[in-house]
Formats: sequence, structure tokens, C-alpha cells
Amino acid sequence: MMDWDKLRIFHAVADAGSLTHAGETLHLSQSAVSRQIRALEESLDTTLFHRHARGLILTEQGELLFEATTSMNKRLDTAAARIRDSEEEVFGVLRVTTTTGFGTLWLAPRLPKLYEKFPDLKIELMLEERVLDLPMREADVAIRMKEPAQADLIRRRMMNIRMRLYATPQYLAMNGTPQKLADISEHRLISQNPNTAQVAAGAVLVQTLMEYDIRSTLTVNNYFGVLQGVLNHLGIGVLPDYLSEDFPHLLRVLPDVESEEVPVFLAYPEELRQSKRVGIFRDFVMEEIMAYRKRQSEERAL
Repeated sequence: MMDWDKLRIFHAVADAGSLTHAGETLHLSQSAVSRQIRALEESLDTTLFHRHARGLILTEQGELLFEATTSMNKRLDTAAARIRDSEEEVFGVLRVTTTTGFGTLWLAPRLPKLYEKFPDLKIELMLEERVLDLPMREADVAIRMKEPAQADLIRRRMMNIRMRLYATPQYLAMNGTPQKLADISEHRLISQNPNTAQVAAGAVLVQTLMEYDIRSTLTVNNYFGVLQGVLNHLGIGVLPDYLSEDFPHLLRVLPDVESEEVPVFLAYPEELRQSKRVGIFRDFVMEEIMAYRKRQSEERAL
């Protein structure tokens, strides 16, 4: 039978690619880590790592073992999450990941209502463009701007958004309102840099606008920064349409110009189906979306 402790150390070394880094993570000396790896290799009668100047590379046998330890870690995390959920009801930490723009501009302003209902809730918001791996438990819940490709995820389509052009009345009073797309060249355009990680539809719209030889631009690597530029009357900004509800004084510019539709999905791992924290968060977000949709359709009816 393989020694659990040696497997834990092997996994840390394979993950870090170096004995030193693994030792720091495990609070063990490099020589202690090295001894454990040698002992594991002897017990399996195989070589698990190729050692070279830049660190350690897994052998074919090492890859097989790393797959097994990764799967084992995932299952242990899942079991721990289930235990926590059954014991703590809604009071454990819920790790939610989404993009910087959606997290700061849509989700965070709505969280007071959720905390009002559950004052002891602990939410860790991880805002980044990188797609975190839910099955590997990098996060519990994700809100993503495209359908998640990973298997064994429960996913719900929440809403569709489009990128549109907005400016403040003050900016337009001082600089005029563009009447046709070509007029955009006379204005300062505030947008995400087309090369930064973002939804493709937004990048395509910005590239189209940039073809008009715009005289002045401000590019930011997230929509929160774009919004700050617009609110401070710097120019016309490319922003998601859901902002119009929270910033009703912003005026839409060139109403015919918009990006393709972007679907927004909420997803979480299959094994968290029974989690009370996840359920509370999912229901809260869906309620907010339903209320938002209802207000939108009422506005359109007016």
C-alpha cells in the first residue's frame, strides 16, 4: 500500500516542478522532500522525475501517478465541501468567480440585498478574465460570458448582454452628439483594448470603431475603468448594456451600433448540487436577473 504522506509530497513536487518550491509549500527542507521522493520511487521500483538544470519533469510513470493524485485531491476537496455544507448550512466561504467588469459593475452593487438576508454569509469574489477550473475546485460558482465547455457542470443561461456606446449629457453638450458612425472619429473613444482578454463580441465592436481613424482614445483593461472614464466626461465609451439600469443618466450614442449578443451563464460543479450556499447564491442571482428582465420589458412597453 502506498504511503499517503509520500503521495502528498510527490503531488506538491510535481505541481511545483521543483523540490525547493514544494518544500516551501509543505514547510519541509529540500533534503526531506528529496528523501521522500527517493523512497517513493524505490517502493514503486520506477523513476518518477527526470532531473535537469531548470527543475524536474515528470516521466511517463510520474505522469500516471500525478493524474491519480490530482484526481484523489479533487475527490478529497469534494468530500470536504460536502461535509462543510452539511454541517455549516450557509455559513462557509462561497468562492465566486466572474470577470472584473461584471463583478464590479453588476454583481457587487447587488450583494447588499443578499447579505441582508444572510448576514453571516462569507463570499470570496475572484474577479479575473482567466476562466477558473470549477471541477478542480478553484472556485465554487462561476458567472461567465460564454457557455462553459467543461463536463460535469450544472449551467444556467442567465441573460444576454450587448456592448453599446454611452456618454454623459455633459460630454455630449460640450462635444456634440455623433449622428452617423463616421462622426465617431471626431470624439474620444473609451474602450477595452481589443487585445486584452474580453468577450469576442466587445473586441469586434471596438475593432470596427477603430477603423474610423479616431483622433483620441483611452483604452483600459476592464469595463470598470471604461465606465470611470465615461462618468468623468472623457468621451464615448463601449460598455455592457446592463449598466443603463444603474446609471440611467448615461445617454446611449448611435442607437443602431451594438455588438453581437453575449450569453451570460452561471455554472457550478455537479457535486455542489445540494450545497446550501451555492443554492442561496444561485437563487439570489436568478431573482435579480428576473427582476431586471421584467423592468426591461416594462420599459419597452412604455
